Amino acid sequence: MPVNTLKDHKAEQRIVSIRVWLALVFMILLVMLLVSRLFYLQVVKYDELATQSEENRVLLQTVPPVRGLIYDRDGRLLATNRSSQTLAIVRERVEDLDQLLDDIARLIPVTENERSRFLEQITRSRPFESVPLKFRLNDKQVALIAVNQFRLPGVEINAELVREYPEGSSFAHSVGYVGRINERELKNLDPALYTGTYTVGKIGLERFYEPALIGRPGYQEVEVNARGRVTRVLSRVNPTPGKDLQLYIDTDLQNAAIKAMDGRRGSVVVLDPKTGGVMAMVSNPAFDPNLFVTGIDYVTFNDLNTDIEKPLYNRATLGEYPPASTIKPLVALGLLANNVVDKNEKIYDKGWFQLPGSDHRFRNWNRKGDGWINLSQAILRSNDTFFYKMAEKMGIDRLHDFLSQFGMGRESGIDIHEERTGLLPSTEWKQGAYGQPWYPGETVIAIIGQGYMLSTPMQLAESVTLIANRGKHVQPRLVKEDIPELQSPEWGHDIELDNHYWDLVISGMEKVVSYNRGTAYWRIGRDLKYRMAGKTGTAQVVSIPQGEEYDAEKLKEFERDHSLFVAFAPIEDPQIAMAVVLENSNGAANVARDVMDFYLLPRLARAEQKKTSADNKRTTQ
Repeated sequence: MPVNTLKDHKAEQRIVSIRVWLALVFMILLVMLLVSRLFYLQVVKYDELATQSEENRVLLQTVPPVRGLIYDRDGRLLATNRSSQTLAIVRERVEDLDQLLDDIARLIPVTENERSRFLEQITRSRPFESVPLKFRLNDKQVALIAVNQFRLPGVEINAELVREYPEGSSFAHSVGYVGRINERELKNLDPALYTGTYTVGKIGLERFYEPALIGRPGYQEVEVNARGRVTRVLSRVNPTPGKDLQLYIDTDLQNAAIKAMDGRRGSVVVLDPKTGGVMAMVSNPAFDPNLFVTGIDYVTFNDLNTDIEKPLYNRATLGEYPPASTIKPLVALGLLANNVVDKNEKIYDKGWFQLPGSDHRFRNWNRKGDGWINLSQAILRSNDTFFYKMAEKMGIDRLHDFLSQFGMGRESGIDIHEERTGLLPSTEWKQGAYGQPWYPGETVIAIIGQGYMLSTPMQLAESVTLIANRGKHVQPRLVKEDIPELQSPEWGHDIELDNHYWDLVISGMEKVVSYNRGTAYWRIGRDLKYRMAGKTGTAQVVSIPQGEEYDAEKLKEFERDHSLFVAFAPIEDPQIAMAVVLENSNGAANVARDVMDFYLLPRLARAEQKKTSADNKRTTQ
C-alpha cells in the first residue's frame, strides 16, 4: 500500500500540544483571576461589602411619636389623634411610579393636590420608607385596594394616627391646627425629630407648643426580604410621646360666647382675673381646622382665603380696632394720676368742644349735651366733651406713657405667635411714621380712642382685667402649666395708684350698667343679678361730615360702626373679665351680659346654696 506523504503527524502533534498548553495557561490565568477577585472581595473589601449586604437585609426604620393631646380645663379633648387607614407607597418596590399612581386613581379618588404632595414628599423620603398618598380611607376603598393588591406593587395600607379636632371650628384660632410640612418649614426643622412625621403645627397652640407636642421618634431594626417586605423586627427603641397640654379654656363658655354672637363678625375674649387664664377666645367667623390636617385642596383654601368675612383671620389677637370709649376708664385713671383733673371738677357740656382759635366742633355723641358733669359722670355717660377738654391738659405723650402700662401698643404675651401690637400714638411715633408734627386736634380724637389709636380685643380684655385687679398684672395665658423653654416673657407689671382713683373709676363703670342714665343700663342692666362694671364703646369706620348725624341705614354694611364693650364681675370679687367687639353691628353689651350670666349665675347659685346649708347647719347645732 503506498505511503501518504502529504500528512505530517509530528506537525499535527505539535499543534495539538501547543493548543493544549495554551488552553491550560488560559485556564490557570482564569483561575488566578477568579481567585484574585475572590480575595479582593472577601478580604480587601470585606468590611464595606458586609455592611452593604447587611443594609440590604436589615433596615433602620423610624417609629414616629404620638403627638401630645390638648384638653380644656375640664379634661375635654380639643385636639386628639385618631386611627386612620392610610394608603402609602414604598418607592423602591415600584418600577413605574406614574403608572402606579394612575392605576390607584382608577380605583379610588386621588386629587391633584394629594398627588403633588406625595411626589414632593417622596423625593425626600428614606430608602424603603412608606410615604402616604391618601389618608382616611373608608372601608370600601380599603377593600378595593386589597382586592387589587397583586397589581399594585409597593402599595401598603397602614393604620396611622391622624390629628383631629372634635370641636371643629370652635377653637380653630386658639388651638390652631397641624398641616403637611412644606419645603420652607423643612429647612428649619430638625431632621432627627421629624423623620417619619409629615405634619407640623401651623398656627395657634399647635404651632407655639410644637417642640413640646411633637415628642421624639423611636427606631426599630427590621429584616426585609428581596421585595423589601418586613419579615421580622430585630430590635426597637420606643418613641417618646409628645407632652399633653391642659388649657384654661372652658369649652361650654366658649360655645356660649359663640352662641351669643349669633353669627356676627367680631371677637370675644374672656379672662380669669385671678390667673390671667384665657377662658374663652372667639373669633367669628371661623373655619374647620380638620380641613388642613392632611392637606387642604386649592379650591377650598382659596374660598376661605378670599372670603370677604375673613374666617382665617384671628380677630382676637390680630384684629386692630379703634378702642373708642372703652378706654375712657383708663384715661380717667391717667387724668387723676397725672393731676390733670380733680374728682370733683366739673365742666359744662353744650354737646360740643372747640380748640382755642379753631372753628371746628368736636361733637359729643349726645348732641344736646349733658350739662354740668364731673369725671365719674363722664364715665357713666361716656361723655366725649369732658375728655375733649382734658386732652388739652393731658397731652398725647403723657397719655401714651400711661396707657402703655395697661397693655396698649404692645403684645400681651399670650402663648400663641399670631398677635399684633395695635397702635398707641405719640409725637415720636408720628414724626417717624409720617415725618410730621403732632397736632392738638389729634390728641382730642385720641383721648376718646379714635384717630390713629388701635387695639386688639386681647389688649382690651387685659386692660379691663388690670382695672378689676386694681393694678395687679396677670399675663394672659392659654396653657395652665408653665413650660419654661416656651414661656413668653412677662410684658406687664403692677400699677401702683391711689385706691381712691380705683374706687372712683370702678364706681363710674358700675353706673354705666346699673344707673338709669348709664349707656348700657337699658340694654343689660335692669335685671342684673350681680354687680358688673362695664364700659361701652362705638368705633367709627368711616368719617361722618361735620354737621351730619350717623345713620346706619344709609351706609353699606362694612361701613357701619363697630360696637365694643369691656366688663368684669362681680365687682367685690372679680371672677370674669372680658372684651367684646362686634364689627359693623350693635349689641356688644348684650353679648357680654349673655356670657357673664352663663358663667356666673350657676356659680353664684351654688355659692349661695352652700352658704345657706352652712347657716342651717350652724343653726341646728
